[in-house]
Amino acid sequence: MQVEKLEKTVPEVVQKLTKLKSETLAAELSWCWVSFQNDKNPVGVIEKGQAALELFKEAREKNSKAVSKKLVESFEKALN
Repeated sequence: MQVEKLEKTVPEVVQKLTKLKSETLAAELSWCWVSFQNDKNPVGVIEKGQAALELFKEAREKNSKAVSKKLVESFEKALN
């Protein structure tokens, strides 16, 4: 997990999740990110991040312009 890259991409991911009407996942990812910054336990960030990636990939299958390829790739790299 690349913390520096996540610091840049998590706000974008949360914003995109909100636009895709997935406010619950956006809130959970945001909460997990803040929690990670406090306790350095990445489990929640990774779990919610993977769920967000799955949602993004589904959205891209339906409409390739729904989520930018760059956002998906940069978030995927940051999580791994």
